[in-house]
Amino acid sequence: MASTEEMQKKMLKSIEEKTGLNPETIIADIRSQNLEKHNLKIKFVKEKYALSHGFANLLALKSKLTADENSKDDPIESQYKGKEHLFEIYKEISSFLLSLEGTELVPKKAYVSVKTKKQYAIVQPSTKTRIDLGLKFPKDTSIDLEPSGSFNSMVSHRIRIEQAEDFNATVKNHLEKAYELSR
Repeated sequence: MASTEEMQKKMLKSIEEKTGLNPETIIADIRSQNLEKHNLKIKFVKEKYALSHGFANLLALKSKLTADENSKDDPIESQYKGKEHLFEIYKEISSFLLSLEGTELVPKKAYVSVKTKKQYAIVQPSTKTRIDLGLKFPKDTSIDLEPSGSFNSMVSHRIRIEQAEDFNATVKNHLEKAYELSR
């Protein structure tokens, strides 16, 4: 008989096959909703991702692990350890990104890759006081943004976010433009 951990691994793999999304992407989406009740998280997953109760329950449970438990498994929690005030900004950014149809958030060790068919942005807590949004535009795109420089070679431009107000309509428009170009 398979252990609980083995069963969960199989279920998580099945979720990725069913939705085409990394389960961590869905878990990040659940967290960004700030739902406190377990049953509301399950309802959210069932409605948005068309998953059955068992899968929704597993994802809801994974979304409420403590920071210590997540530090082993959740690279996003690890990225914001000691930068908790930036995590609130990240949740707002990730919620906006997930509202763009087909967007997937793929956690890496130091940042979150944002993609549709291909990567169009990254979200990285670069310092204790700043999140850097990296955006990928084709070389021939004329855009008035700071070049990425040595920040990250996977993106062409950078936007610095130090407080919630910095994630404004202009920044969202730039993200939407990069999103459209990635499709």
